[in-house]
Amino acid sequence: MNRITTKFNELKEKGRIALVTYITAGDPSLEFSEEIVLKLEESGADIIELGIPFSDPMADGPTIQLASERALSCGTTLKGVLEAVGHIRKVSEVPIILFGYFNPFFHYGLKEFSEDAAQAGADGVLVVDLPPEEAAEFKIHTDKAGLDLVFLLAPTSTTERVELVASHASGFVYLVSVTGVTGVRPDLNYSLDTLADQIKTTTGLPVGVGFGVSSPEQVEEIAKYADAVIVGSAIVRIIEQHGSDKDSLLKELSKFINGLSGACNKLGLELKEEAK
Repeated sequence: MNRITTKFNELKEKGRIALVTYITAGDPSLEFSEEIVLKLEESGADIIELGIPFSDPMADGPTIQLASERALSCGTTLKGVLEAVGHIRKVSEVPIILFGYFNPFFHYGLKEFSEDAAQAGADGVLVVDLPPEEAAEFKIHTDKAGLDLVFLLAPTSTTERVELVASHASGFVYLVSVTGVTGVRPDLNYSLDTLADQIKTTTGLPVGVGFGVSSPEQVEEIAKYADAVIVGSAIVRIIEQHGSDKDSLLKELSKFINGLSGACNKLGLELKEEAK
């Protein structure tokens, strides 16, 4: 078991869902991104998604698009991100997933990337635009390197699609909460509990729900049926607003993550109360 599976097992015993937090690596700088990861973990994040900045995203809304532009303008590269992972791994065992688009991984070399990512201390990879039908070559290398390969499903996914992902995915399955791009939303429009149950039954893997999550209330709702909640744009927006003021940024991030983490704990507290 790698760190991702171990973390989900630990949290399940506590009756808690995982808080998965996303940041764009290199925004506002790679060095600061390392500090942000440690602050996220300290404040209650269970798993970190490190976004690989890319010039032509297709699933990201304006907030993360702008973060990628800022990171690229600072000279952030995939190699640099792997070096940052290595630095983080010297002081933290928090599970890390590299989240990005296929082009940078392909350009790096799929075998070389998988080996280097594992050596740096990454635990998994999520490639937004790599469907399972075309992932066989990459999966050979990620499997050999011991990296989980996470796939996406959507509210519109069919039973056949769920079964296809089940035959390829590892770590957990990322269930997109909306049919659209990333970005903060006041409401999540779909009832996902039935689909989440189907995914868990078919794959045997935990299910994480993301895209649009930004409040403790949304986390509490997702905790009723999912194993993880994934928060990205709301965090990236805080970084955008406070990026020039390190102390203010870290303080605001800590406050925000503490609130979300408390909501993740609520299920565990309720279970303890029922057991009394």
